[in-house]
Amino acid sequence: MAERRMFAKTIVTSDAFLDMPPTARCLYFTLGMFADDDGFVNNPKSIMRQIGSTLDDMKILISKKFVIAFESGVIVIKHWKIHNYIQSDRYHPTKYQEEKALLSLDENKAYTQMDTPCIQPVSNADTEVRLGKDRLGEDSLSKDSKGKSTRRFTPPSVEEVAEYINQMNYHINAETFIDYYESNGWLVGKAHMKDWKATVRNWERRRQNDTKNSKPTNPFLEMLEKGDY
Repeated sequence: MAERRMFAKTIVTSDAFLDMPPTARCLYFTLGMFADDDGFVNNPKSIMRQIGSTLDDMKILISKKFVIAFESGVIVIKHWKIHNYIQSDRYHPTKYQEEKALLSLDENKAYTQMDTPCIQPVSNADTEVRLGKDRLGEDSLSKDSKGKSTRRFTPPSVEEVAEYINQMNYHINAETFIDYYESNGWLVGKAHMKDWKATVRNWERRRQNDTKNSKPTNPFLEMLEKGDY
């Protein structure tokens, strides 16, 4: 793991950062020093105890979107990729790949949580295997039960899905969509997909329903408030 840690002035001199109490800022810097090379910290509670931080300090960092907390108790520094650039010969990937798979990078290289947590993410290695010669989607003709030639479904690219999502002003993640259906052979239920745009629309409707019915709770904070701190 790289030994040095840096903090971008654009983040730590912003009004949003400086408006926080000094104790919250101290906690942020300490978490940054203990983070791994992808910005993840697996022992935030121990760090809080060591430096005398309170639950309110962590709540502020989460509510102000300076850190992202996961149900596992792991947290990640939201602006880590802005703060730090680690050379490849010194970089060690985080052990928390499940949590990392729930994140994407926005145009400013800040971590953001995906809007479809109910969809199981897949690893890059799995994706690479699925992109081999057996992948569905090459233009070809097949025959239906009556012997009539029909064109097989061609899976979209990430760019095509992203373009459609932006066009429709949806809030799902194109890479998650592609990874999910490549992992199951482009099946919707037990049937082969016929219209990927219709499936995107269904994902968005499901996301909106999940957002409407979900409670705005944070399992990590609930764990702390129960006294596990």
